[in-house]
Amino acid sequence: MKRREFIKTSALTTVGTLWVPAFVKTLENNTLPKTVGGNKSLIIIQLGGGNDGLNTFVPFQNDIYYRERPQIAIGTSEVIKLNDELGLNPALESLRSIYEDGNMLLINNVGYPEPDRSHFRSMDIWQSASDASQYLDTGWVGRYLDATCGGTCDMTHQAIEIDDTLSLAMKGENIKGMAMQSAQKLYRTTQSNQMKYLAKQAHHHEHAHSPAAYLYKTLAQTVSSAAYIQEKTKNINTKADFPQNEFGKRLKTISELLQADLQTRVYYASLSGFDTHVNQKNTQERLLKIYADAVQALVADLKKNGKLADVLILTFSEFGRRVKQNGSAGTDHGTANNVWLIGGGLKKAGVFNEAPNLSNLQEGDLKHSVDFRSIYATILSKHFGVDDKIILGKNFEKLTFI
Repeated sequence: MKRREFIKTSALTTVGTLWVPAFVKTLENNTLPKTVGGNKSLIIIQLGGGNDGLNTFVPFQNDIYYRERPQIAIGTSEVIKLNDELGLNPALESLRSIYEDGNMLLINNVGYPEPDRSHFRSMDIWQSASDASQYLDTGWVGRYLDATCGGTCDMTHQAIEIDDTLSLAMKGENIKGMAMQSAQKLYRTTQSNQMKYLAKQAHHHEHAHSPAAYLYKTLAQTVSSAAYIQEKTKNINTKADFPQNEFGKRLKTISELLQADLQTRVYYASLSGFDTHVNQKNTQERLLKIYADAVQALVADLKKNGKLADVLILTFSEFGRRVKQNGSAGTDHGTANNVWLIGGGLKKAGVFNEAPNLSNLQEGDLKHSVDFRSIYATILSKHFGVDDKIILGKNFEKLTFI
């Protein structure tokens, strides 16, 4: 069995706390290398299920919006107005100060040609940065690791997902990110007698190339990696007031990892539940408030610790919802959606482009005018300073937000 085939079938690919192919330098040498991207970091937040963009950034002056959504539309008096056309859902009140401070940018009508309304397929497209007809088993962040890490990825965690499993976005051909719930949980996992015993077998297989030898090496480096992160973060406990829900805890973990200066380039966190076919208004507003309160705490903590200028927060969902509400006070799967970015180094803030055109639809759905891969290309080339074409496979228009 080839090593690549072994990797794909190994249990390590499904148990996130044990999958650590990009290792930090061990505790014996605490010097971290400088990597491509300098001190810049990206935090990706995935809203799973297909968040309804029209009820997130509300076109409150558009009569078609209210006509097509008699039960679920956000009233004009409720909207937090951003400009003459668009306003925040009131559940996003916590984002108001971030927007007013010039640290937030909304990009409308984001999508891709020949959109797919399947949750799984569309999420794969967004995470792999593929065409709709193209099937890739690597993600855009993973390919960034492949293209830029070189030897330094033997010494530092370049991409960390705060979860038990690793998303496709974080998987490269040769290098993958790392999934963990917390530094403490990862460390405890590696301290069992069985784990330590297996890790010690690595030196017996140092020059072997069998699947077993690779497994032993991975386990040994996992133990070393967990000890390193534990050591770097053990005295860091932010005093910021993060919400005590699961999503709030995930963003708190990211903030603490950033303060630990692990030299991590990309962090990834998810908030699910946005598949609002039924009773959308209450469900979505509850989730948007969870999101906004946690992000506000994260931004405040980053600003307090002098990190915000070097951090970019990207929020996306796999697709938007249809313009017309359904018969269950909800919305069904759509296509184009909004994406928004938060950071202290934005060149352009506010609303980036035109509001959604509700009078020119394609089979009842919004038409996209911005390819989501243009956003990725801009981040790769301007935030991280790398060749985006190598990572994305072709040229995409660069935008002007950084």
